[in-house]
Amino acid sequence: MDQRSGAVFVGIALVLVAGLALWLYLRQRRSKMLRERFGPEYDRVVSQEGDKRRAEGVLEFRERKRNTLRIRALSEASRLDYANRWNAVQSEFVDDPQGSATRADQLVSEVMEARGYPVRDFEEMADVVSVDHPGVVNNYRNAHAVAVDRSGGQVTTEGLRKAMVHYRSLFDELLGNASLSETSPERKELRA
Repeated sequence: MDQRSGAVFVGIALVLVAGLALWLYLRQRRSKMLRERFGPEYDRVVSQEGDKRRAEGVLEFRERKRNTLRIRALSEASRLDYANRWNAVQSEFVDDPQGSATRADQLVSEVMEARGYPVRDFEEMADVVSVDHPGVVNNYRNAHAVAVDRSGGQVTTEGLRKAMVHYRSLFDELLGNASLSETSPERKELRA
């Protein structure tokens, strides 16, 4: 091998090493951005998928799907109406915990539909909501699990109370945290 061939070989090797280093850096950066964007949902999906790369693909698919939707802000009048309806549902909890939890589930779905989220399938809805509200989507899943258990008569009043708290966390985010004031007696009564 002559000197020129050796220099070309070393040059190619350096380009390959630099390319590999760049690829690893971009992959780590992608993972970090997804972890920061999705928070606890990132860990849940990685655990569910059993593979970090596949889980990150799932999360990126959710982002692409979310970007095809027209998510709308609610008018101030709609926000106030929904907030008042939430207060009514929450105030009924003491007398009718199961009915109140059912109405909370329906109201959250109604707000989601008004905002433009898909509401036909729970998992699809939760996946898309996780893009915009990753910090509370697990609460929504937990509340939904209580709603499903409720139909089999397996849920206690405490379980229903927790479901209401979970529904409220997503409801507040969907309304822009405008549903109840922090000093509301209903909020204090159900606080976890």
